[in-house]
Amino acid sequence: MLEDLKKDAADRMSKCVVALKGEFKRMRTGRASTSLLEHLKVEYYGAEMPLSQVANVVVEDARTLAVTPWDKSMVPVIEKAIMKSDLGLTPNTAGTVIRLPMPALTEERRRELVKAAKHETENARVAVRNVRRDVMNELKEMLKEKLVSQDDEKRAHEEIQKLTDRYVGEIDAVLAEKEKDLLHV
Repeated sequence: MLEDLKKDAADRMSKCVVALKGEFKRMRTGRASTSLLEHLKVEYYGAEMPLSQVANVVVEDARTLAVTPWDKSMVPVIEKAIMKSDLGLTPNTAGTVIRLPMPALTEERRRELVKAAKHETENARVAVRNVRRDVMNELKEMLKEKLVSQDDEKRAHEEIQKLTDRYVGEIDAVLAEKEKDLLHV
């Protein structure tokens, strides 16, 4: 019973780390990456579709993404979706290929991105702590109902705290890596 609780806590905490890494993938670092466009949705025959399902997205060089729609009529729709997105990219169209040059990041913009990364990191830490709080409350309930002994509950508390510390450490390591990536010129 306690093992299931710990395993569930570890799963939920690891999902917090994975979600943070996903958020960081969408942050622009000055280099072209197809993950920048993963969250982008386009209107395709009346339905919202992910860009990856209506076009091929490739990295042409270090600072250029190329989007090639499978349907030529999708070119203006994809351009419009890119313009409306929060990426700050300006598409250049040559026939059926849409090129997205990545402008170099200014020092000020890099600092803003680091600030945003720290905010996302804090949200991930809070999510991990919320998992810890939920598990601790479940442990208290189990103790009240006499499903576990006080010793087992205390041991479980310590193990959950160690788990929390481990995942918060992982989150901090992910932030340090992203910060280094953002500030690298």
